Amino acid sequence: MRTPLGHLTPQLVAAFRENDFTATRVADFLGEPVMSALYRGEPGAVLSRLKRNKKPLAILISFFLLHRPTAVAELEEVLGADLARDLFGTGLAATVGSTAGDVGRRVNQATPTADELVVPMFDVRPVTVADEDRWVFSDRDASIVFGHIPAENHVLGVGAASVSLMSTTPRTRVGEVLDLGTGSGVQALSQLRAAESITATDFYGRALDLAEATLEAALNDPVASLDPQLPAQAHVELLEGSWFEPVAGRKFDRIVSNPPFVVGTGEIHHGYRDSGLDLDGATELVVRGACEHLKQGGIAHILGSWVHDEVWNGWSHTIASWLPDRGVRAWVLERDVADPELYVGTWLKDESIDPRSPEGIARTEAWLRHFQKNKVTGIGFGFIAIQKIDDDSDSDVNVEVLSHPIDSYIGDEIEEYFLHTGWLHEQSYDDILASRFLLRPGLALENVSTADEDAGMGFSPRVLRITRTEGPRFSHEIDEPLLSIISGLHPQGLPLGDVIDLYAMSAGFDEAELRKITPSRIIDLVRHGVLLPASLIDG
Repeated sequence: MRTPLGHLTPQLVAAFRENDFTATRVADFLGEPVMSALYRGEPGAVLSRLKRNKKPLAILISFFLLHRPTAVAELEEVLGADLARDLFGTGLAATVGSTAGDVGRRVNQATPTADELVVPMFDVRPVTVADEDRWVFSDRDASIVFGHIPAENHVLGVGAASVSLMSTTPRTRVGEVLDLGTGSGVQALSQLRAAESITATDFYGRALDLAEATLEAALNDPVASLDPQLPAQAHVELLEGSWFEPVAGRKFDRIVSNPPFVVGTGEIHHGYRDSGLDLDGATELVVRGACEHLKQGGIAHILGSWVHDEVWNGWSHTIASWLPDRGVRAWVLERDVADPELYVGTWLKDESIDPRSPEGIARTEAWLRHFQKNKVTGIGFGFIAIQKIDDDSDSDVNVEVLSHPIDSYIGDEIEEYFLHTGWLHEQSYDDILASRFLLRPGLALENVSTADEDAGMGFSPRVLRITRTEGPRFSHEIDEPLLSIISGLHPQGLPLGDVIDLYAMSAGFDEAELRKITPSRIIDLVRHGVLLPASLIDG
């Protein structure tokens, strides 16, 4: 065990469960509007809800989530005297005005008396991960603790980026998983039921100390670990070092990484977001390294950022250049693009710097000057999934913009995408014509008409669109011939080529021409899961 805190967290979890301090119970207790205020960093709304409530859950919310000064006697009443004392012995709590030290190390030499007020030195947050109650241990959240300025080695808890990456990472069973840059252990936590073993790495020892607390709480939680309906939890190892150095020469079935991807000047202000590499160098490094550390068929799931410049669509070519010419398939999904001014302002506020302050103005000007020097017109953000294929096969890179709303979890979609593209890689045009397909359940057909300006009355048809109503919600514009053809497909019915021939005969189209142009359009629908190959369904 790296620190005494790792020994304490299972006892804390037992007390949390006993007093309903779980993500679901807290949400039920506070209500949706108050929970939203908590996530916005507005503790006053939560305090108003708690008022003078002395229920154990209210005390735990006030202490652990709001970091409000709490009498030792109150904590002892909720947690028990021994466990409350252990909070101070491991440095998890200390008297008001104290400063957090090393993880697991006592802050106050003397144990506070019953009437003294104490506050947490770290953040302890109940979360729901992969449908299970978990608890994440991290450094204090500056959005809740007034006046708190995160240190350079600040260890982030469950941030928006962590949640985004979890939403795209599958939870299917695999052998070895690498969590590169684990931080407080959030991604490893999401893979505990999926992996046989997890290797979690970080440059900062402090991060590994807190990740250990997070993971020990889960691995030794009697409710979670003894449920016979759930798969066994993974064996976990924690390794300290820079980037891929701790796992040199090793390969994994799955890699997850939420690296310090902020596109900046190369300076390090906070290790959880600043890499020390110029512009999008951190994302490039992780992409290149992941390709070297995947087993055959293994998939890497990376959250990253990249530069947009004056070249139209140049960003997609940049990402493609990070990948080898042979041996991988990659799917890049850009979720958002920020202009330089918005980007700089957002990240300065993230580190508790007022953009109006002298420091904020100086940092803004220097950052934007660096962007202007490098002709940066925007900063993209999104997901990069990479699958290792045969070294003799040409790489296949698909870059897409996915800016519309999608489901909160699309991890299974990522695996399905590689299943479909692998199938397509093995098919010739003739093979596709000889294949049978299923229209994906839940598809919606949109027939859009607009006011007929020429006639001055009524409507005229403008576009036919077929759209998935779940997952990534892909949408494709189609025409009447393609609609008729895909409407005639069935996994136990006629092959695609025969359906094309029948339609061509009935509608007066040239069969040969229709056979020539249709497969390429079918390929796009298969890639996005609109059409499902019958052979994959049967298999």
